[in-house]
Amino acid sequence: MNVNLQNAEFILSAASPKDFLQDGLPQIAFAGRSNVGKSSVINCLLRRKNFARVGAVPGKTVHVNYFKIDGTFYLVDLPGYGYAKVSKAERDRWGRLMESYFARPERMTLGVLIVDARHKPTADDCTMAQWFKDTGRPVVTVANKLDKLKKSEIEPNLQRIREMLELGPDASVVPFSAETRVGREELWSLLQDAW
Repeated sequence: MNVNLQNAEFILSAASPKDFLQDGLPQIAFAGRSNVGKSSVINCLLRRKNFARVGAVPGKTVHVNYFKIDGTFYLVDLPGYGYAKVSKAERDRWGRLMESYFARPERMTLGVLIVDARHKPTADDCTMAQWFKDTGRPVVTVANKLDKLKKSEIEPNLQRIREMLELGPDASVVPFSAETRVGREELWSLLQDAW
């Protein structure tokens, strides 16, 4: 299917479950730690500079944000988890929002979990991977910040991500750099296969 990525529009920032969209269009949900570069991955994917806002301070995505792409599907930007410097009450609110989103797996066509290629996955990453798996929906893991690794570190780090997130041999792990666009075409191909 030919999709015009330039035809991307922000639709809604859902602050509570009653605002979640469910209009029959495929939803590709992106999740990742607050400082993992989730917005940068989305911008790279869409070939846009500042479409999904990149924050100087991690934790800027505080709602479930819906972006409609060429009228054919949604990119759903879920709140970041982990690092953000916000109150415990606010982090708890994000957690409840995420739980509500995942409570209805039929909403989601594909999950995209973004992790940092440089580091072993955190406990929060492992929890999020399990949430995605529990939906029964297809999941792609994106190992971002590949440009920060030496060539010799790439394969061992990807293997560690697979092991710690308990990904099966058929699970998709995309080595990715939002800076250099490595992995962009592979990720885009996996997204298209989902709908």
